[in-house]
Amino acid sequence: MSGQDFGSSGGIAQRSTLVDGAPAKYLVGGDGPAVLFVHGWGLASSPVYLDAIRQLPRSGFEVYAPVLPGFGSSSLPQDQFSLHGYAAWISRFAEAVGIRRPFALVGYSFGGGVAIRLAHDFPDLVERLVLINSIGGSAWTNRKGSPIGLHRRPLWDWGLHLRADFSARRETTRVLPVILRDGLPPLIRNPRVLWRTATLARRTDSTTELEELKRRRLPVAIVWSRRDRLIPDVTINSLRAAAGDHLYVTVDGSHSWVNSDPAAFCEVITNILNLASADLTGEIHHSTEPQ
Repeated sequence: MSGQDFGSSGGIAQRSTLVDGAPAKYLVGGDGPAVLFVHGWGLASSPVYLDAIRQLPRSGFEVYAPVLPGFGSSSLPQDQFSLHGYAAWISRFAEAVGIRRPFALVGYSFGGGVAIRLAHDFPDLVERLVLINSIGGSAWTNRKGSPIGLHRRPLWDWGLHLRADFSARRETTRVLPVILRDGLPPLIRNPRVLWRTATLARRTDSTTELEELKRRRLPVAIVWSRRDRLIPDVTINSLRAAAGDHLYVTVDGSHSWVNSDPAAFCEVITNILNLASADLTGEIHHSTEPQ
Protein backbone atom coordinates (compact mmCIF):
# COMPACT_ATOMS: atom_id res chain seq x y z
CA MET A 1 0.00 0.00 0.00
CA SER A 2 1.37 3.38 -0.99
CA GLY A 3 0.69 6.85 0.31
CA GLN A 4 1.32 9.19 3.18
CA ASP A 5 -0.05 8.08 6.58
CA PHE A 6 -2.02 10.62 8.64
CA GLY A 7 -2.77 8.37 11.61
CA SER A 8 -5.16 5.56 12.42
CA SER A 9 -8.31 4.85 14.37
CA GLY A 10 -9.66 1.44 15.31
CA GLY A 11 -7.47 -0.40 12.79
CA ILE A 12 -8.18 2.07 9.98
CA ALA A 13 -5.41 4.36 8.74
CA GLN A 14 -6.09 7.72 7.10
CA ARG A 15 -3.71 8.10 4.18
CA SER A 16 -3.05 10.18 1.10
CA THR A 17 -1.70 9.21 -2.30
CA LEU A 18 -1.42 10.89 -5.71
CA VAL A 19 -3.94 10.34 -8.50
CA ASP A 20 -3.38 12.29 -11.71
CA GLY A 21 -0.75 14.29 -9.83
CA ALA A 22 -3.23 15.53 -7.19
CA PRO A 23 -3.54 14.42 -3.52
CA ALA A 24 -6.22 11.82 -2.87
CA LYS A 25 -7.25 10.98 0.69
CA TYR A 26 -8.49 7.56 1.67
CA LEU A 27 -9.09 5.17 4.56
CA VAL A 28 -7.47 1.74 4.55
CA GLY A 29 -7.19 -1.16 6.96
CA GLY A 30 -7.42 -4.90 7.45
CA ASP A 31 -5.97 -8.01 5.88
CA GLY A 32 -7.99 -10.29 3.63
CA PRO A 33 -10.07 -10.07 0.46
CA ALA A 34 -10.07 -6.52 -0.93
CA VAL A 35 -13.19 -4.35 -0.60
CA LEU A 36 -13.52 -0.85 -2.04
CA PHE A 37 -16.20 1.41 -0.52
CA VAL A 38 -17.52 4.40 -2.50
CA HIS A 39 -19.15 7.04 -0.28
CA GLY A 40 -22.34 9.02 -0.87
CA TRP A 41 -23.11 12.57 -1.91
CA GLY A 42 -22.73 15.48 0.47
CA LEU A 43 -20.89 13.58 3.21
CA ALA A 44 -17.60 14.91 2.03
CA SER A 45 -15.08 13.97 4.71
CA SER A 46 -14.10 10.37 5.28
CA PRO A 47 -14.46 10.55 9.11
CA VAL A 48 -18.24 10.64 8.53
CA TYR A 49 -17.99 6.96 7.61
CA LEU A 50 -15.28 5.99 10.08
CA ASP A 51 -17.53 4.12 12.53
CA ALA A 52 -19.00 2.03 9.73
CA ILE A 53 -15.82 1.43 7.74
CA ARG A 54 -13.52 0.52 10.62
CA GLN A 55 -15.68 -2.48 11.56
CA LEU A 56 -15.18 -4.30 8.25
CA PRO A 57 -11.44 -5.02 8.72
CA ARG A 58 -12.33 -6.75 11.99
CA SER A 59 -14.41 -9.17 9.91
CA GLY A 60 -11.46 -10.23 7.78
CA PHE A 61 -11.35 -7.80 4.86
CA GLU A 62 -8.84 -5.32 3.50
CA VAL A 63 -10.93 -2.17 3.09
CA TYR A 64 -10.23 0.94 1.01
CA ALA A 65 -12.46 4.02 1.13
CA PRO A 66 -11.29 6.91 -1.08
CA VAL A 67 -12.64 10.45 -0.79
CA LEU A 68 -14.06 11.23 -4.23
CA PRO A 69 -12.83 14.28 -6.15
CA GLY A 70 -14.74 17.42 -5.18
CA PHE A 71 -15.73 16.01 -1.78
CA GLY A 72 -12.87 17.51 0.19
CA SER A 73 -10.18 17.08 -2.47
CA SER A 74 -9.35 18.38 -5.95
CA SER A 75 -12.28 18.30 -8.37
CA LEU A 76 -12.48 16.37 -11.61
CA PRO A 77 -11.65 18.39 -14.74
CA GLN A 78 -14.69 19.79 -16.52
CA ASP A 79 -14.43 17.33 -19.42
CA GLN A 80 -14.34 14.37 -16.98
CA PHE A 81 -17.25 15.42 -14.75
CA SER A 82 -19.53 12.41 -15.21
CA LEU A 83 -20.12 9.02 -13.64
CA HIS A 84 -17.65 7.59 -16.13
CA GLY A 85 -15.13 10.25 -15.05
CA TYR A 86 -15.56 9.30 -11.39
CA ALA A 87 -15.30 5.59 -12.26
CA ALA A 88 -12.12 6.16 -14.27
CA TRP A 89 -10.66 8.15 -11.35
CA ILE A 90 -11.33 5.21 -8.99
CA SER A 91 -9.65 2.84 -11.43
CA ARG A 92 -6.54 5.03 -11.31
CA PHE A 93 -6.81 5.27 -7.52
CA ALA A 94 -6.93 1.47 -7.27
CA GLU A 95 -3.80 1.29 -9.40
CA ALA A 96 -2.03 3.96 -7.31
CA VAL A 97 -2.58 2.18 -4.00
CA GLY A 98 -2.11 -1.34 -5.35
CA ILE A 99 -5.47 -2.90 -4.53
CA ARG A 100 -5.55 -6.61 -5.28
CA ARG A 101 -7.99 -7.29 -8.11
CA PRO A 102 -10.64 -8.26 -8.75
CA PHE A 103 -12.19 -6.74 -5.62
CA ALA A 104 -15.63 -6.46 -4.06
CA LEU A 105 -17.15 -3.05 -4.75
CA VAL A 106 -19.59 -1.42 -2.31
CA GLY A 107 -21.32 1.83 -3.31
CA TYR A 108 -23.61 3.91 -1.10
CA SER A 109 -26.11 6.50 -2.42
CA PHE A 110 -24.29 8.65 -5.03
CA GLY A 111 -21.39 6.22 -4.68
CA GLY A 112 -23.70 3.45 -5.85
CA GLY A 113 -24.11 5.16 -9.21
CA VAL A 114 -20.34 5.54 -9.46
CA ALA A 115 -19.90 1.87 -8.50
CA ILE A 116 -22.31 0.69 -11.20
CA ARG A 117 -20.38 2.65 -13.80
CA LEU A 118 -17.03 1.35 -12.51
CA ALA A 119 -18.21 -2.26 -12.73
CA HIS A 120 -19.58 -1.61 -16.22
CA ASP A 121 -16.62 0.31 -17.64
CA PHE A 122 -13.81 -1.63 -15.92
CA PRO A 123 -15.04 -5.25 -15.69
CA ASP A 124 -11.62 -6.68 -14.83
CA LEU A 125 -11.58 -4.75 -11.55
CA VAL A 126 -14.81 -5.94 -9.91
CA GLU A 127 -15.73 -9.45 -8.76
CA ARG A 128 -19.05 -8.50 -7.12
CA LEU A 129 -21.14 -5.37 -6.69
CA VAL A 130 -23.02 -4.29 -3.56
CA LEU A 131 -25.35 -1.29 -3.91
CA ILE A 132 -26.61 0.45 -0.76
CA ASN A 133 -29.54 2.90 -1.11
CA SER A 134 -28.11 3.60 -4.53
CA ILE A 135 -28.99 6.18 -7.14
CA GLY A 136 -29.39 4.89 -10.68
CA GLY A 137 -33.03 3.85 -10.79
CA SER A 138 -35.12 5.35 -13.59
CA ALA A 139 -38.51 5.83 -11.92
CA TRP A 140 -40.11 8.23 -9.46
CA THR A 141 -43.66 8.97 -8.30
CA ASN A 142 -44.80 12.60 -8.18
CA ARG A 143 -47.12 14.13 -5.58
CA LYS A 144 -50.16 13.05 -7.59
CA GLY A 145 -49.00 9.46 -7.36
CA SER A 146 -48.18 9.25 -11.06
CA PRO A 147 -45.06 7.33 -12.12
CA ILE A 148 -42.65 9.52 -14.09
CA GLY A 149 -39.00 9.48 -15.08
CA LEU A 150 -36.59 10.20 -12.23
CA HIS A 151 -34.92 12.93 -14.27
CA ARG A 152 -38.11 14.98 -13.82
CA ARG A 153 -37.84 14.91 -10.02
CA PRO A 154 -37.07 18.51 -8.95
CA LEU A 155 -33.94 19.18 -6.92
CA TRP A 156 -36.01 20.85 -4.20
CA ASP A 157 -37.76 17.51 -3.63
CA TRP A 158 -34.40 15.79 -3.13
CA GLY A 159 -33.51 18.44 -0.57
CA LEU A 160 -36.88 18.18 1.19
CA HIS A 161 -36.55 14.46 1.67
CA LEU A 162 -32.91 14.72 2.69
CA ARG A 163 -34.03 17.04 5.47
CA ALA A 164 -36.81 14.65 6.47
CA ASP A 165 -34.25 11.85 6.54
CA PHE A 166 -32.64 13.47 9.57
CA SER A 167 -35.91 13.96 11.45
CA ALA A 168 -35.66 10.53 13.06
CA ARG A 169 -34.12 10.76 16.52
CA ARG A 170 -31.18 8.44 15.80
CA GLU A 171 -30.18 10.33 12.65
CA THR A 172 -30.57 13.72 14.35
CA THR A 173 -28.44 12.88 17.37
CA ARG A 174 -25.77 10.79 15.64
CA VAL A 175 -25.42 11.76 11.98
CA LEU A 176 -26.35 15.43 11.71
CA PRO A 177 -23.64 16.73 14.10
CA VAL A 178 -21.01 14.83 12.11
CA ILE A 179 -22.26 16.29 8.82
CA LEU A 180 -22.19 19.77 10.31
CA ARG A 181 -18.61 19.21 11.44
CA ASP A 182 -17.19 17.30 8.46
CA GLY A 183 -19.57 18.02 5.58
CA LEU A 184 -20.13 21.77 5.69
CA PRO A 185 -16.51 22.96 5.30
CA PRO A 186 -16.11 21.35 1.84
CA LEU A 187 -19.60 22.55 0.93
CA ILE A 188 -18.63 26.11 1.79
CA ARG A 189 -15.31 25.79 -0.05
CA ASN A 190 -16.76 24.32 -3.22
CA PRO A 191 -20.58 24.55 -3.36
CA ARG A 192 -20.59 24.51 -7.16
CA VAL A 193 -19.11 21.00 -7.31
CA LEU A 194 -21.63 19.64 -4.82
CA TRP A 195 -24.49 21.28 -6.71
CA ARG A 196 -23.25 19.79 -9.99
CA THR A 197 -22.89 16.40 -8.33
CA ALA A 198 -26.46 16.58 -7.02
CA THR A 199 -27.66 17.45 -10.53
CA LEU A 200 -25.68 14.51 -11.90
CA ALA A 201 -27.35 12.20 -9.37
CA ARG A 202 -30.79 13.50 -10.35
CA ARG A 203 -30.19 12.80 -14.03
CA THR A 204 -28.55 9.40 -13.59
CA ASP A 205 -30.26 6.38 -15.12
CA SER A 206 -28.05 3.33 -14.66
CA THR A 207 -30.54 0.73 -15.89
CA THR A 208 -28.73 0.16 -19.19
CA GLU A 209 -25.43 -0.47 -17.40
CA LEU A 210 -27.12 -2.84 -14.93
CA GLU A 211 -28.75 -4.78 -17.75
CA GLU A 212 -25.30 -5.21 -19.30
CA LEU A 213 -23.89 -6.37 -15.94
CA LYS A 214 -26.77 -8.86 -15.77
CA ARG A 215 -25.78 -10.14 -19.22
CA ARG A 216 -22.18 -10.55 -17.97
CA ARG A 217 -23.51 -12.39 -14.87
CA LEU A 218 -21.72 -10.16 -12.40
CA PRO A 219 -22.94 -11.03 -8.88
CA VAL A 220 -24.99 -8.09 -7.54
CA ALA A 221 -26.58 -7.41 -4.15
CA ILE A 222 -28.94 -4.48 -3.53
CA VAL A 223 -29.52 -3.13 -0.02
CA TRP A 224 -32.26 -0.63 0.82
CA SER A 225 -33.55 0.84 4.09
CA ARG A 226 -37.30 0.72 4.52
CA ARG A 227 -37.73 4.35 5.64
CA ASP A 228 -35.65 5.85 2.84
CA ARG A 229 -37.52 8.71 1.17
CA LEU A 230 -34.54 10.15 -0.66
CA ILE A 231 -34.32 6.94 -2.74
CA PRO A 232 -37.94 5.69 -2.48
CA ASP A 233 -39.14 2.16 -3.18
CA VAL A 234 -40.35 2.93 -6.71
CA THR A 235 -36.83 4.09 -7.62
CA ILE A 236 -35.06 1.15 -6.02
CA ASN A 237 -37.52 -1.25 -7.68
CA SER A 238 -36.57 0.07 -11.12
CA LEU A 239 -32.94 -0.55 -10.14
CA ARG A 240 -33.82 -4.10 -9.09
CA ALA A 241 -35.67 -4.80 -12.32
CA ALA A 242 -32.65 -3.78 -14.39
CA ALA A 243 -30.24 -5.85 -12.26
CA GLY A 244 -32.30 -9.02 -12.66
CA ASP A 245 -31.93 -12.05 -10.39
CA HIS A 246 -29.93 -10.84 -7.42
CA LEU A 247 -29.85 -10.64 -3.65
CA TYR A 248 -32.15 -7.96 -2.22
CA VAL A 249 -31.74 -6.99 1.44
CA THR A 250 -33.97 -4.55 3.31
CA VAL A 251 -32.87 -3.02 6.61
CA ASP A 252 -34.24 -0.71 9.29
CA GLY A 253 -33.68 3.01 9.14
CA SER A 254 -33.69 5.91 6.72
CA HIS A 255 -31.26 6.85 3.98
CA SER A 256 -28.54 7.57 6.57
CA TRP A 257 -28.66 4.14 8.22
CA VAL A 258 -25.06 3.40 7.20
CA ASN A 259 -23.86 6.17 9.51
CA SER A 260 -26.50 5.94 12.23
CA ASP A 261 -26.21 2.15 12.71
CA PRO A 262 -22.64 1.10 11.82
CA ALA A 263 -23.01 -2.25 13.58
CA ALA A 264 -25.94 -3.18 11.34
CA PHE A 265 -23.99 -1.98 8.30
CA CYS A 266 -21.06 -4.22 9.21
CA GLU A 267 -23.30 -7.23 9.85
CA VAL A 268 -25.22 -6.85 6.58
CA ILE A 269 -22.20 -6.17 4.38
CA THR A 270 -20.08 -8.91 6.01
CA ASN A 271 -22.85 -11.45 5.44
CA ILE A 272 -23.13 -10.42 1.78
CA LEU A 273 -19.37 -10.52 1.20
CA ASN A 274 -19.10 -13.96 2.80
CA LEU A 275 -21.78 -15.48 0.55
CA ALA A 276 -20.74 -17.49 -2.47
CA SER A 277 -21.52 -15.73 -5.74
CA ALA A 278 -24.15 -18.33 -6.60
CA ASP A 279 -26.00 -17.54 -3.35
CA LEU A 280 -26.49 -13.82 -4.10
CA THR A 281 -30.18 -14.30 -4.88
CA GLY A 282 -33.51 -14.03 -3.08
CA GLU A 283 -34.71 -11.56 -0.46
CA ILE A 284 -33.63 -10.99 3.15
CA HIS A 285 -35.35 -8.65 5.58
CA HIS A 286 -32.85 -7.61 8.23
CA SER A 287 -34.17 -6.01 11.42
CA THR A 288 -32.53 -4.62 14.56
CA GLU A 289 -35.72 -3.07 15.93
CA PRO A 290 -37.75 -4.76 18.71
CA GLN A 291 -40.51 -6.97 17.37
